[in-house]
Amino acid sequence: MSAQHRTPIPRRVAVIAAALAVAACGDETPDVDDSGAVGPDEAVNEDLKLLQVQLAYPEDGVYEAGEDAPLYLGIANTGEPEDDLVDVRGPDFLDATLTVDGEPGVIRVPEDDNVYVGAEGAPSIVLEDLQTELRSSESIPVTFVFEEAGEVTVEAMVAAEGQSPDQPFDFEDPAEDPTEE
Repeated sequence: MSAQHRTPIPRRVAVIAAALAVAACGDETPDVDDSGAVGPDEAVNEDLKLLQVQLAYPEDGVYEAGEDAPLYLGIANTGEPEDDLVDVRGPDFLDATLTVDGEPGVIRVPEDDNVYVGAEGAPSIVLEDLQTELRSSESIPVTFVFEEAGEVTVEAMVAAEGQSPDQPFDFEDPAEDPTEE
């Protein structure tokens, strides 16, 4: 009579259950951002969202401490009340200049509209006097303060090498209205 090695039933069931669980994980489709976004998106509230927040790629490959860095992002307002971006601050820069039509000021985000910060002719934000050295793919926390919606902090990453420093985002031209056809 030959001796057979048998695995106890409970252990066999556990092994099969574990194998099925691992196989089921492989069938799930991971959440992937296929929009081509190069920076993070962050909700300020249910109506206001920051899109693709990033710093321009530095022309020489590195932002040295003391340099200024242009910030690029979109602000989407899907609600009815307009809101104003009144301040930008963070621990890794001394100040931020918000410019609208060539003058310092708040950045108005109209109701049910988008604002593209950094696009040609659009409002701009420059982080002044960086307190740390930054290279591509490194980030710093940046806090955006809105008059009504409050504030939110986002990790603003330096754009990757090879992206144009004057337009490192993939927003549509703000002069074109996508609703008109």
